Amino acid sequence: MRSTPIGIAMLNDEREHVWSRNNPENERVVRQWAEVLGRELKNRDGSAPEIVVGSQIITSVRTAQKVGCELARAGVKQVVMLYNVWNFPFLAWPFLNSLGKDVPVLSLSNNNGKFPGNVGLLATDGALRQAGFRTHRIIGEIEDPKTRKKVVDWLRASQALTTMRNEVYGLYGGHSMGMETGYFHLVPTLKYIGTTARQVDQLWLVKVMEDEVDEGEVEKGFRWFQEMLGERILYDGKMLTPETLKQQIRLYLAMRLVNEEKGFDFCGLKGQRELTEHVCLGDVAEMLMNDPYDWNGPKEPTVCATEADSYAAITMQMLKYISGGLPVLFMDVRLYHPDLDLWDWCNSGNHASWYASRSDDPKENFAKVTLHPALELYFKAGGASVEFDAAPGEMTFARLGLWDDKPYMVIVKGEVVELPPEERRRINSMTDPTWPHVHAKLPCSFQEFVDLFPCNHVLGVAGDHVRSLVYLCEISGITPVVLGPEAKERTEPIWERVR
Repeated sequence: MRSTPIGIAMLNDEREHVWSRNNPENERVVRQWAEVLGRELKNRDGSAPEIVVGSQIITSVRTAQKVGCELARAGVKQVVMLYNVWNFPFLAWPFLNSLGKDVPVLSLSNNNGKFPGNVGLLATDGALRQAGFRTHRIIGEIEDPKTRKKVVDWLRASQALTTMRNEVYGLYGGHSMGMETGYFHLVPTLKYIGTTARQVDQLWLVKVMEDEVDEGEVEKGFRWFQEMLGERILYDGKMLTPETLKQQIRLYLAMRLVNEEKGFDFCGLKGQRELTEHVCLGDVAEMLMNDPYDWNGPKEPTVCATEADSYAAITMQMLKYISGGLPVLFMDVRLYHPDLDLWDWCNSGNHASWYASRSDDPKENFAKVTLHPALELYFKAGGASVEFDAAPGEMTFARLGLWDDKPYMVIVKGEVVELPPEERRRINSMTDPTWPHVHAKLPCSFQEFVDLFPCNHVLGVAGDHVRSLVYLCEISGITPVVLGPEAKERTEPIWERVR
């Protein structure tokens, strides 16, 4: 998985008779943090970001400039400024001016009476904030798991943002059916996130499907589905046939080819109406893009948003990165059941099959998946709709939105629940039983959710990533809107209080 290098540097006292005595201990602390972060920032695919440690403890203007230039040459895109003892705060400027002022900064200190790193942190970080730097502060001991988790959460957030700053979103066909909340809003996206978009007509995909896709790969994928699902491919001789399923496989292979050719890091597929009425339904292709496997084995999930909802895709890419590479779900906010205080979120779209059992073994997930004929009313070209109920477990749900051209993100931790079979069938039949469903419990009220949520599409990833999303928003200047009890745990940063 893509990532950006992380820098670690420590400031110290300018007086040689001081730093000559405490630098051995400072160097030990730096090495220890580098080792811890190298272990705890491992992604699901085994990759990890590069950790770049300054060659010296900063004790002078020249060492500050030297270390800053070293990290800049190494391509560092975020920096952990460590504080273990009292330091001379002004040294932060020759360091950061050499590294680059747009690099997110985490100030990290011990809480030690003998070595007052937290005093150095507050003095130095206070100077940065005077100049308008949006920094974050963590004070605690390296042996404390809660402290380490906060640092990892911040770095996941920073990594997501600094990686996406240089990414390109592939927009296949434009926003679907006039859904303006799915539009790629260029200026605020560039200002706050840095990601840009390249729009490609869906005709390009169709021509690649016809002329460039390897038919041997299509047959290989088709056999894989036949082996995995067997009689749970519900062919009807009209909407879902072997040929319409193969057409969906061609669409998947075409998107992969064009993504590679154009350098797209993630994408969105318009689908309705051109593809769904004249080529095929996108559900199978979108599922495969978002899954961590296909018939050729494990692979990195590639975020692909249904209906080319651009702010859904950007949210999904953020969720993928902060989770270390997990697949991400895309859902319609479909139906609330007040008697159960339960949401049924479903969409004829890109539910990664991984969520059927949350397993890296596709056999375990596909054991719970059925392919249904596409609904002719909406999807005249045919193909398969993917149906399963998401496995129970903790999830983080989110969505990026705009208020008067200013971005905000709604964030809520929730839980997917497993329902008794009869109740599950009853609830699913009230919307569409041939689509994938997420039965979600949220810690906020129905009214709070509908009053604040930006649109009809909600995104989710397994696990609790609320703090990382909040950090990401605060680093970028996006306003986080946290729902439920977690909202009380957030301390509003100074740059939101002083305007």
